[in-house]
Amino acid sequence: MDAFRVLVLWQKDGSFIKESGLSPFAMELALGVCRRHLYLLYFLKTLVKKMPSLEVATVLEMGLFQMFFMEIPDHAAVSTSVELAKAANLQEGSARLVNAVLHAAHRSGLPALPPQKVRRVSIENSVPEWLVRRWFDIYGSTRAEALAKATLTRPAEWIRVNLQKTSAPVLSQKLGITGASILYDRYIQVPADAKLKLILESDSFAKGEFSMQNPSAYEVVKLLDLKPGLKVWDACAAPGGKAALMAEMDSSLDILASDVSEARVLKMHDLVDRLGLTNVRVECLDVLGGVAGSPARRGSEQRTRASEGETSPFDRILLDVPCSNMGVIARRPESVYRITQESIKELAELQYAILQAASAKLVPGGILVYATCSPDPEETTKIVNRFVKENPEFEKHGDAVLPGTEDSRFDGFFAQALRRK
Repeated sequence: MDAFRVLVLWQKDGSFIKESGLSPFAMELALGVCRRHLYLLYFLKTLVKKMPSLEVATVLEMGLFQMFFMEIPDHAAVSTSVELAKAANLQEGSARLVNAVLHAAHRSGLPALPPQKVRRVSIENSVPEWLVRRWFDIYGSTRAEALAKATLTRPAEWIRVNLQKTSAPVLSQKLGITGASILYDRYIQVPADAKLKLILESDSFAKGEFSMQNPSAYEVVKLLDLKPGLKVWDACAAPGGKAALMAEMDSSLDILASDVSEARVLKMHDLVDRLGLTNVRVECLDVLGGVAGSPARRGSEQRTRASEGETSPFDRILLDVPCSNMGVIARRPESVYRITQESIKELAELQYAILQAASAKLVPGGILVYATCSPDPEETTKIVNRFVKENPEFEKHGDAVLPGTEDSRFDGFFAQALRRK
């Protein structure tokens, strides 16, 4: 019932599934249905003459997903779906319809896919057709199809070890993670069969010995070329993972971590407190317009510091700007249904405005890293190239990095370092 409720809310108002507090099984079911939503609808349309209501269709999608994409016996998937239709008090006859449709699916098996390639890739991987066509135009057939397939992959989960408090081998032993892959001496890959919920409820997590973060963040932060004692601004910092990483790497750094959302800033305070980081100041700032608000628990002192943070120059600036999330669709499957051609254009204008505004706070000789969790040129290379052309006092500093392009363990990111001459 919980997975059903969350899926209906997602379709009606765009609620994020991962923020719903579902049990592990319900979360797997809800995220799985979301990831394969377009395919499941395509399948459903081959089984019914007239599409049922959103609620009944959701029950059927859940049933189909359990039957064909989870290790659940068909009879169990059918019976639980029928019971769900009854418990959800849907319109009369819904339980009979669910029973009939799922039995028909059992007899027919998976449907044939359309022959036209773009349409086939769209349906098979549940990526909107316009977006698949865009990928075909930008990247070519082979990479576009690989990108679409990657959206269905269950993403790897990684622990980032707080090396100020422990080490990767010691933490692995404490958490009972054996034979795990370790990167950069600080990232531990969580085995697929590990109970992530228990890991996050451990004393080690409460004591700030680790956080959850994909290693692509480290690839982005490396571009800043951090040195002891530098003044750093993480200007779009929420949820705070990269600011925390920098603070853990070097306690002598003076880091301002800011975000425009007051609610997300409060969560960053909790993160910094849990990790015991003393060299991170968290502020509520709008890069485009100064002080955005002040968390109640910090009062007027917080507002004053935010103003100071705006006017003082920084040696390093990290801009992990709001984006379409095209590089992390597997982790945030809802995002693929939110993206539109118009939203990409609007995001690009916002991204450029943020880059233009934040760059004014960088000292001569300083480095700014522009990053997005999207590989789309509209949000990445076009932004950077336009900025360098219109701001000749800046130059590209090294090559862009694209973690996730070749290594599926990494989230898809783009990052380019820019140096002020």
